[in-house]
Amino acid sequence: MVHLIATLKIKPGSIEALLSAAAPCIEATRKEQGCISYDLYRSTTDPNTLVFVEVWKSREALTLHFATEHLLKWKEQSVPHIVKRSAKIINSGEIEEI
Repeated sequence: MVHLIATLKIKPGSIEALLSAAAPCIEATRKEQGCISYDLYRSTTDPNTLVFVEVWKSREALTLHFATEHLLKWKEQSVPHIVKRSAKIINSGEIEEI
């Protein structure tokens, strides 16, 4: 299994726009072959921080996800609202920052 943890620091006042844009992507991603789980959380200590926690069957499944129309649309819609983005892939104990 492969895990991806993506942290988004968003502009104040952007939460509703981001959650609205993320909903169709989350729904479509959960239907992708190889997706075990795909969840979005809001920090309890910082309302302007969101965290995606993803679990995939393989690195190949995750790579295919990166090219999906719904993810590319989400990325385009989210750009104006994000201050900082970081992501880590955890695969067989190795951590890759992307």
